[in-house]
Amino acid sequence: MASIDRQDVLDAGQRIAGSVRLTPVTAVPIAGVDVAVKWENRQEGGAFKLRGASNRLLALTPEERARGVVAFSSGNHARGVAIAARRLGMNAIIVMPEDAPRVKLDATRAEGAEIVTYDRLTESREKLAAEIAERRGATLVPSFDDPYIAAGQGTIGLELLEQVPDLERIIICCGGGGLASGIALACPEAEIVIVEPEGWDDMARSLESGRPERLSPPLPETLCDAIQTLQPAQLTLDVLRARGAQAVQVSEQAVREAVAFAHHECGETVEPGGSVALAALLSGVVTPRAGDVAIVSGGNIDPALHAELVG
Repeated sequence: MASIDRQDVLDAGQRIAGSVRLTPVTAVPIAGVDVAVKWENRQEGGAFKLRGASNRLLALTPEERARGVVAFSSGNHARGVAIAARRLGMNAIIVMPEDAPRVKLDATRAEGAEIVTYDRLTESREKLAAEIAERRGATLVPSFDDPYIAAGQGTIGLELLEQVPDLERIIICCGGGGLASGIALACPEAEIVIVEPEGWDDMARSLESGRPERLSPPLPETLCDAIQTLQPAQLTLDVLRARGAQAVQVSEQAVREAVAFAHHECGETVEPGGSVALAALLSGVVTPRAGDVAIVSGGNIDPALHAELVG
């Protein structure tokens, strides 16, 4: 079984130096407390995913690079892999859900990747991607169930240790857990709170039971496509359980208000799934306190939806 430790995150930091941006942290007043917010929507590709993708692809051998990569994603990981592959002159095939936001499909295609679509609720993206990878001899690049991916995402935590001297607690959006587990390893002294959309609490259930729990239909509609996962990975679950991570969920209304807050109060464009840590603090699901850091993980949102949410 694959595993990951803090040294993997430190190695990733060295490997991807120069390949990703140092994203800003600003103090945002919430309920009378200055919360530090890390704006990964400012990352190239509009989300944190370039970190893990760069780490994974840079670790490939020349022979593996020549055979290309296959990834699966609702959008942000897709674009991150596409950017990293383009930089290295590699072919990339991305398996994306039919209902992925048009802005994410178009942006991934614009980076030169080949798109293969699937039905999110009736088809297995993991199986489809694995079949394509085997057929073409390409390397499969999962969106979270991979030590290199999680370690790359954890480089956000290494930056936080330099940017936020009084760091005590990190509130992080969670789909499959790659981002949260990587940051948890990078910041071993910090409390970790993961945030999921209501009804999409696969990581919360898994933390409680100790094994990856799979959600079953019917499932509620959510704007949070970026973290709309059915089951986390054992790899990421093990890290978060060992770190004593807490799990909370936020409503769709809280997400809508967080996107609007980021726009009106901070001048930032954020996507719903990327806003859930902010939503948790703004709604009181997590009570803000000194030493808090909220991760805003992405800003790839359809312009029409953004206009609707910000009023």
